[in-house]
Amino acid sequence: MRYLPLFHKRFTGKNPTSMREDFCGTGRIACDWVKKSSSHRALGLDLDVTTLEYADRVNRASLTSAQQEQVSFVRQNVLVPTREKFDVIGAHNFSFYVFHERKDLLRYAKAARASLKPKGTFFLEMVGGHEFVTTGSSKEKVDVEGIGRAEYVWEQHPYDPVTKIGDYSIHFRLPNGRWLNDAFTYHWRLWEIREVREILLEAGFRDTKVIWPTDETMTEYVEVEHGDDCEVWLAYVVGIR
Repeated sequence: MRYLPLFHKRFTGKNPTSMREDFCGTGRIACDWVKKSSSHRALGLDLDVTTLEYADRVNRASLTSAQQEQVSFVRQNVLVPTREKFDVIGAHNFSFYVFHERKDLLRYAKAARASLKPKGTFFLEMVGGHEFVTTGSSKEKVDVEGIGRAEYVWEQHPYDPVTKIGDYSIHFRLPNGRWLNDAFTYHWRLWEIREVREILLEAGFRDTKVIWPTDETMTEYVEVEHGDDCEVWLAYVVGIR
């Protein structure tokens, strides 16, 4: 998230202070945003009541009292523009892949543009590549807050190349041996970078950019017009109002 304001300034010449986190879930990004300064403000949007409650109860509650005043969470559909306008809007973790039809993604892009200030930026995190559509699973050990060391399993189900829709699951094996099957499930359309850029321009954005990680750690990004044919790629498409 630290690179987001850097690219915003590069593309617009301005330092952003207001940010909207779409599909915010637990609101971690929004809470990290307001830690930057007393002038930073964030709003998180989501439809899931349970995760919004967690965002308030855990992540927002971990902030100082002053920072808590700078961030809020609202149950709202991202297809509806917000009255408040923002410097930056972000859809992270491939969350907009829940839109399977072009008309819906176009509607989202128009709503996001209407919610941005002049020279605002709209960051869409994307993933793809040959390996991301290959059936299989991978495992790793992770630390789960309040639970301990657990086994995390990422599963990729058969991909439909006609509809471009794939199903993905996350399972956990807890320290006590309990198996949590389908703790999280995702039914995604795997959008391509070029078509997303075209949709943003159709929605009225004056320009689009692509930022691509420089290595496998995915902690540093550069602006590109061409990408490597990776087994799995990760990138951001940025719409500039």
